[in-house]
Amino acid sequence: MLVVIAEVRVGEGAVEQLREAIATMETESRKEPGCHRYAFSTDISDPTLVRITELWESADDLNAHFTMPHMATFAAAMGSAEILSMDVSAYELGAPVPMPGG
Repeated sequence: MLVVIAEVRVGEGAVEQLREAIATMETESRKEPGCHRYAFSTDISDPTLVRITELWESADDLNAHFTMPHMATFAAAMGSAEILSMDVSAYELGAPVPMPGG
């Protein structure tokens, strides 16, 4: 399993500008083979900080994701928004660890 965590700093109003593209990206990505989780969120105390959290079965599934038409459409939408910075990291995971209360 791979987890991808991205932090994207955007300009004022960029989240609203991208809202439809984000919704489509989430919906379509979640349909892909090997996608276990795909979510965008904004930081409660800083609405210009967007986090993307993804969980993929394999590197092959993640690599296939990058070739999907909705990925190209989303990249074009991102190109039209004010993106100030982007930090993306991927981590290989072992087995999940049970959490108390979960």
